[in-house]
Amino acid sequence: MDGRDWNLFLQPYEQAVEELKVKLKTMRSELKMREAYAPIEFVTGRVKKISSVMEKAKRLQVPPDKLEYGIEDIAGIRIMCQFVDDIHRVAGLIRSRQDLTLVYEKDYITNFKDSGYRSYHMIVEYPVQTALGLKKVLAEIQIRTLAMNFWATIEHSLNYKYKESLPEDVRHRLKKAAEAASLLDTEMSSIRAEILDAQRGFEEKSNVVSRVLTGIQHLYFYHRFREAAQFQLKFNELWEQEDVFGLKQLSDELDQSIIKAKRSGQH
Repeated sequence: MDGRDWNLFLQPYEQAVEELKVKLKTMRSELKMREAYAPIEFVTGRVKKISSVMEKAKRLQVPPDKLEYGIEDIAGIRIMCQFVDDIHRVAGLIRSRQDLTLVYEKDYITNFKDSGYRSYHMIVEYPVQTALGLKKVLAEIQIRTLAMNFWATIEHSLNYKYKESLPEDVRHRLKKAAEAASLLDTEMSSIRAEILDAQRGFEEKSNVVSRVLTGIQHLYFYHRFREAAQFQLKFNELWEQEDVFGLKQLSDELDQSIIKAKRSGQH
């Protein structure tokens, strides 16, 4: 390899990873607010280590002056989803973004590898603003279910241990594990409606509790101490009874009390 400044070379990729992580996490939050459900479970990212870049360049016979476009996954983003259907939805959302350019896609879910590897890959070109101006870098976005990611993490570790030459018995057992992970994803998809209903119920309860407790604090702020104490007692009772409908009504009553407190101008 040439005597380049590797820290300087990798800096735009590090910037791309951090910016993409923030943007995708923001997209997750917005979807959750709009729909009470987000197809993205969580987002991670990494920049390849120098040794990994050099090893891949050697394996793919990429010359030193072609690294930027010869190795497409120096910057890597991983998006985890609960369900396989979520993967395709997230891919569509990324495809429609205006702040990056899709180069190509690889669907290893429909066309999984012989090893059993399943994932959805998108190679994108992302512009970062450096001290010397705009620079476009390639990044790989992998979209997987949690089961797919568990299997892929194990496979990666074993490939590292055996230097890409897995013993046949290990390869066979890994393939069986991949089939089991795929069956798990299929089973989870079959009860998706029930899972989402339970998650929405939990989220709804969490939100209404937060609104009530915040409302009570607002009444204290407006010096409505007795009123706030009465609402607190009602909340404690409804909380013990796990009465979500009653908590919603209490939240509405609190909203009206806060409006009256604001109008009275008592601070």
